[in-house]
Amino acid sequence: MELQTLAGLLHTLQTVAIAALIFVVCAYFPILQYRLQLARLPVFSGSETGEKQRQAYLDSAKDMYKEGYVKFKDSLYRIATETGEYSVVVPISLLPELRKLPDDALSFPKHVHKTMEVKYTKLGTEGLLIPHSVKSDLTPALTRLCPTICAEVDSSIRKYMPPCQDWTEVCINQRLVDVIAKVSGRIFVGPELCEDPEYLDSGVNYTLDLMSAVQAIKKLRPWLKPFLAPRLPETIQLRKREQHAAEFLQPIVLERITAKKNDANWQEPDDMLQWMINRSKGADSYEQIAQYQLTLIFAAIHTTTMTTTNTLYTLAVTPEYIGPLREEIRNAMAENGGVINARTLQQMEKLDSYMKEVTRFYPPGLVSFGRRVLKGITLSNGQHIPAGALIEVPSAAIYGDSAHYPDSDTFDGFRSYKLRQSGKAADIARNQFVTTNETNLGFGYGRHACPGRFFATNEMKMILARLILDYDIKMPDGQTERYPQVEIGTQSMPHPDKTLMFKKVEV
Repeated sequence: MELQTLAGLLHTLQTVAIAALIFVVCAYFPILQYRLQLARLPVFSGSETGEKQRQAYLDSAKDMYKEGYVKFKDSLYRIATETGEYSVVVPISLLPELRKLPDDALSFPKHVHKTMEVKYTKLGTEGLLIPHSVKSDLTPALTRLCPTICAEVDSSIRKYMPPCQDWTEVCINQRLVDVIAKVSGRIFVGPELCEDPEYLDSGVNYTLDLMSAVQAIKKLRPWLKPFLAPRLPETIQLRKREQHAAEFLQPIVLERITAKKNDANWQEPDDMLQWMINRSKGADSYEQIAQYQLTLIFAAIHTTTMTTTNTLYTLAVTPEYIGPLREEIRNAMAENGGVINARTLQQMEKLDSYMKEVTRFYPPGLVSFGRRVLKGITLSNGQHIPAGALIEVPSAAIYGDSAHYPDSDTFDGFRSYKLRQSGKAADIARNQFVTTNETNLGFGYGRHACPGRFFATNEMKMILARLILDYDIKMPDGQTERYPQVEIGTQSMPHPDKTLMFKKVEV
């Protein structure tokens, strides 16, 4: 009996062991398969995982991608990022075929989870698609809204810029945050709310709080993030900001929904908040709509402020461009009744070119076209990208390639303007600031290229045109060198606390 019991026990243990082995194989085989497939791709030299590599990536990612771009010119390669995860870097030659792949093969929101630390910041990635659709409403309306945006730009600059009757030191990045928040708010929530100090405070500080949280989280070691990221002061502050925004927007959203249902004479506002309410058809809560608004505010304020600040920082050390730009702006306005409208903006080709060259020299990020691979992909060169991998394109390295931008180390503010003078439709289309293509990736690439880029470009041009017309600009204390960028991993941004000198132009 004891032998039979022992035999039964052994049989049970054997069955359990086999079941456990099958479970382990089933659970870990996909991970093992993924790692084996990824390992077939060449690795960036010195890109081994570990704390030293993580810190090196945070400190020197720009040099790494530049070196990788030269070494793996027409090949995929992998590079270990600050999280310890490998990213697959895609050469420019393979971009066109990746562009054709559907969203169920390459996911943009899944990529944002990594770059924006969404697990901890809780940036509404589902909201990235809602603003995308709502922003598509904005582009056709730009001609109609152009006078409104221009009037708001002029009003905001008068409000936030000091008098500058003599040379005055200005922390221009902060002034631009205020201006852009108010101008964007005019389109996002309408004329009354964009003047509301509570709305402006919420919008401006959400952007600052979000980026502070992202940067603080990225500095943590990956294995510590689940424990420490939610407890960081920056993350806690971000949660408070989100809650405040939801509480602020709740009565406004409910008031609009109620008015639309019950008041036949109610005049529907022509702003993005109303477009969101209309599109949701009651399916979204006010918290969701508040999150969508915050996502919009972040997208509008953060990159627009960075690009405009970069342009002014560069203009201060290239004063030879101020005269020609000012003359072009004056002439364009004179040809359009003294106002800035859609046609005036189109005629500012030199300003458009200058902005494009600044973005080439000082891009807002080192990589673009970030996607999470959902289905394995075998490319035309025979290389395979496994499902689960992150891909990216080394946009900053492409900008520095003389094959695409001759004499690429030289800043030429009118580079694109000169190329447009051929008169060929292809040259005109390809060399505009707003254009996205394989060598101009500032606004992304493919179907998820920034849908708000036309609004953002118009807004930036109006702000820059007004500042160039009304002010002389220079560096403080006789400095002649441009302020260096703040670079953390793949992020590159102008220093937010630096100052420029402004003086009102005598008319």
